[in-house]
Amino acid sequence: MRQHNFLRSHFRQHRGSAPQIVFPGERVRLNGIGFQHVNLREHRRRRHVPEAKLVAVAGRDLARTKQFASQLDVEHAFTSLEALLDCKGVEAIIVATPTELHAPAVIRCAAAGKHVFCEKPLALTLEESDKAIAAVKRSGIVLHIALNRRFDPPYVEARRRILAGDIGTPAVFRSISRDRELAPIEYYNTGSGPLFVDMGIHDFDVARWLTMDEVAEVHAFGGNVVAPELAKFGDTDAGLANLRFEKGAIGNIELFRQARYGYDIYTEVVGTDGALRIGELRHTAVTILKQDGISHDAVDGFPNRYRQAFLDELAAFVRTVREGSASLVTGEDSRRALAIALAADKSRREHRAALLSETSGASAARGKA
Repeated sequence: MRQHNFLRSHFRQHRGSAPQIVFPGERVRLNGIGFQHVNLREHRRRRHVPEAKLVAVAGRDLARTKQFASQLDVEHAFTSLEALLDCKGVEAIIVATPTELHAPAVIRCAAAGKHVFCEKPLALTLEESDKAIAAVKRSGIVLHIALNRRFDPPYVEARRRILAGDIGTPAVFRSISRDRELAPIEYYNTGSGPLFVDMGIHDFDVARWLTMDEVAEVHAFGGNVVAPELAKFGDTDAGLANLRFEKGAIGNIELFRQARYGYDIYTEVVGTDGALRIGELRHTAVTILKQDGISHDAVDGFPNRYRQAFLDELAAFVRTVREGSASLVTGEDSRRALAIALAADKSRREHRAALLSETSGASAARGKA
């Protein structure tokens, strides 16, 4: 596993700890590997899932991993996935390594019979996704992909309303994802995939989830006005993707890495009988009114925006392990969102519309910007 340094701001995080899950009378015991992009506050919140206990973490640098474990009051710290898998009593692993290492880790966990909670996406290629999905099916383990918007209360309520027919049949989908600040430049060389994969995967996933339809065609564009240095990684700081769905609906997704004013997540679905909007830039319901103007605060990053979703998605995973029920977010869900992301990146690079059928076997490897 490639070594990565802590990153500043809300990117100053380790990825992945493996929690152990415990059953009635006990808590599910989890272990985690990798923790580069997972915020420490997020892990501390996840400890409050009462049915689970995080008992070990693993990272390449033992000293830093021990420090991380100490901050979370975790008993064991290791330097390999193998050590986590050998840890006595562990039932499940949280995989939060760089994205390019997700699928290999899932395959090894499946072979060891350990359930897996895996950060998004499952892989950077459809081929690697298929290998991991096949390994999960052979082993019979639970695989949950952390596409957390499916557990965010506003998105959950929006889907409930759409299923109830409150807005009729979805006809137009729109989503905006704007980070507050760029990550440090070294982040973009960690194997996380280009903008449409690394950041857009959430938007492409909820596009499917809220419309209950599949994307057939993508026409995407990218820009490098804010961070032209990203071109050397074959990446962009901004992206737009126009979507055509199989049942006739259309959509648009905007991605931007440096909005400055806050962490802005917004989704709208327009149907035949109405529309709904998801998202609120304001963090607290306080507005300041003064002679020189009116102001309010803004959400500063994903740890605060999705604090409840992070708890709820892990609790859902623990529940499926305890009950032996089906995963709520599967490897196939990740694969389908990845296929849209790959089609968008292909469209951006080749300056043309791309059909989803063209992305079969495609990868998110860095291309020419």
